[in-house]
Formats: sequence, C-alpha cells, structure tokens
Amino acid sequence: MRTTSGRYSLWRLLREGFNGQRGWSHAWAKATPRPRYRVVIVGGGGHGLATAFYLATRHGITDVAVLERGPIGLGNVGRNTTIVRSNYFQPPNVRFYEFSLKLWESLERTLNFNAMVSQRGTLNLFHTEAQRDLFTRRANLMRLEGVDAEALSRAQVKALVPLVDLDNGRYPVLGGFLQPRGGTVRHDAVAWGFARAAADAGVDIVEHCAVTGIRRDGARVTGVETARGFIAADTVCLAVAGHSSELARLAGIVLPIETHVLQAFVTEGLKPLIDVVLTYGAGHFYINQSDKGGLVFGGAIDGYNTYAQRGTLPMVEEVTAAAVTLLPALARVRVLRQWGGVMDMSMDGSPIISKTALAGLVLNGGWCYGGFKAIPAGGFTTAHLIAHGTPHPVAAHLDLGRFAAGRTIDERGVGPFPWLH
Repeated sequence: MRTTSGRYSLWRLLREGFNGQRGWSHAWAKATPRPRYRVVIVGGGGHGLATAFYLATRHGITDVAVLERGPIGLGNVGRNTTIVRSNYFQPPNVRFYEFSLKLWESLERTLNFNAMVSQRGTLNLFHTEAQRDLFTRRANLMRLEGVDAEALSRAQVKALVPLVDLDNGRYPVLGGFLQPRGGTVRHDAVAWGFARAAADAGVDIVEHCAVTGIRRDGARVTGVETARGFIAADTVCLAVAGHSSELARLAGIVLPIETHVLQAFVTEGLKPLIDVVLTYGAGHFYINQSDKGGLVFGGAIDGYNTYAQRGTLPMVEEVTAAAVTLLPALARVRVLRQWGGVMDMSMDGSPIISKTALAGLVLNGGWCYGGFKAIPAGGFTTAHLIAHGTPHPVAAHLDLGRFAAGRTIDERGVGPFPWLH
C-alpha cells in the first residue's frame, strides 16, 4: 500500500494546524524495486519524473519504476538557475519550448503542488545594430508562432532594470526584447512535485539505485543491472542529463553528445533589485533574483569535457566581469556559493527525444542549456513516444536520425561543435 501526503488545500492546511500538524505523511513512498516493470526510467530528475507522471496520468501506464542513484532532487534538476522561457529562433524549437511554457503555466494545478512559478519576464539585451536585426528576426518568428515578444528601447530597459549601465565602456546597451511570460520556477519544488504526483499515480520511485549495466538480447534491451539487482523491463528510458553518453555506452551505443560543466552562483540576500530575468547579449551572462533575495547568475559552459560538478576560476572571472560591466552596483556584493552541473551538449545545440537503434531503448537527453525549462514538455513528449511508439508532433524534429540525415537544428548557427552551443 502506498503512503503519500494526500491532496493539499487551504482547508487541509487549516485542519492540520488545529491538529498539531500530525496528519501529514511522506510526499512519496520509498519504493523497493520489483523484478519486472513495463517501463523503467533511469534518472529521477525533472525529465525522468515528468515522463513517469505523464505515463501514469495521460496514458494509464502505471507499471513504471524511476531509478535514481541518490536522493531525488540532488542531480541537475537541483543545480540550475531556474529559468523558463520560449524565446528561441528555430520555429520547431519555438513551438516545443512554447508548449513547455504553457504546461508550466498550469503545472501547479496539475500537480497540486506549489512550484513557485513566477512569470516575471525574460529580457534579452542587445548592443549592436547587427544584434538588433538578429533579435528582431527572432521576435518576429516568435510572433508568427503566436509567442509573446516585445521590443524595448534604451529608456524602457532603464525603467525596467534601473541598475543596468546603458553606456558601459565595453558594450553600450541599445535596447532589448522582453518575453513577458518567461520567468523562473523553484527547481527543488519541480522535483518534489513531480515525484509526489507520480508516486500518487502508482509509479515506484526507487532512490539509491544506481544503474551499472543494460542487458540486451540481440538488438533488444531487456532490462537494467543495478546496485540492487537486475530489473527486467519492456522499455528502458534514459533520462540522465549530463550522463547520457555513459549510460548509452553500457548498451553499446555512441551518442552525438559531449559532457561539459556549467557553473552557477548565488549572492548574499538583498532587497529587491531585479524584477526580471536579465541576459547580457555581449557575453553569456544571465541573472535573476530569488525569492530569498539572493542574485542567481551564470554564464557559458567550460569548454573542456568533464563529469566533475565543479567549475574553474577563469570562468568565475569571466562571469563576474560580465556582471560588473552590465550592473556596476554588484561590484561589492558577496558571492555565497558557486556550483556546477554536468550537461549533455549535442552536436547542434538541440535536445534528443527519440527511439534508438536498440528496440526497447528510448533516449531523453542532449539538452544543452534548455533542460530545466523543457521539463514538462520533455516528460510529456517522451511519455507519448513510449506509450504510442511514435513521436509527439511537437517533438518529432528531435529524433536521433536527424544527425545522419543532415536535418540538424542549429539554434546558434555555429556548426557541429558542442562547446560553441
């Protein structure tokens, strides 16, 4: 029998307050793995948990186990800067991430969990006339897809973010484009909310269960070897963020993916300073303010391949230089924490939701910078692929076959160089 926390509501909160808070139980059960499942999902992060939730609630497939090598929420889903948006350039990507953003807008009601969805807006600054043209093209393509995008003048940028130095010595700000519906979501709450809702729908959430091998019978996957024994499955789905290549290699598959580290930072708590998600077009720098007051910011990936969840001082210098150039008032703010998350970087900068050459093996990976914002759509479309055997229309362009066929989705136009995406 499953033990979950039940439905949350204002009435229940009041009732438990009068009852000494004794009626609450665990948000999800700590399941013991069974010998066989219809679907085994490797990876208990955002995409793995979302896939399990949508399999159970939309397709009626509850014979599902989510295997996580540690506790839920300590992987990449808890090591990011929480930004959600759909301001992309390639039309198929615009449609995919807009689908995800619409799912974010109703997610709290869907999960019955406060994920702290804050649509405070995402503002991208530009600094040259060439950038103005590029951003205008992107905004027009977004509008053609029915997605919100607003052009802001220098004066409007200054009014929205007074701290911005419009005439900084390196790259003066000429204006920006705002997606008002973009914003942030609390990353921990996303993991907890999906885990709780999936478990309540009948999914087994198995923590501390590292996968050590993938068993095959010829060209078909039959299950996974784990630290807690072999688990058979009709379908195995890999949703392991920066470790997709490692897991696929256990099945004898080489993916068009490299793994790089992305650093992030948070400052001491401050009074409200920045009301939007702000990105710096002259350097890879982005920043927003958390509900606790800390400024959360980051930049580009480190260019070398690594699985280490830590960064390097040169990247610290690059990111903080961009921060102080754009927002000089931050020069004396103290940074409290710095961390890194390992990321799949695909050869065209776009993700992979696809069957593989092995029957019964499905991949959700290659997310580059887009993994967190795509969690609802990634889980929704991966569940559809598992349940029906065919890709969901909004994710059909993300198949593995595009690399062999030359149908790459190069968002930045830099070619097959993962570290440049």
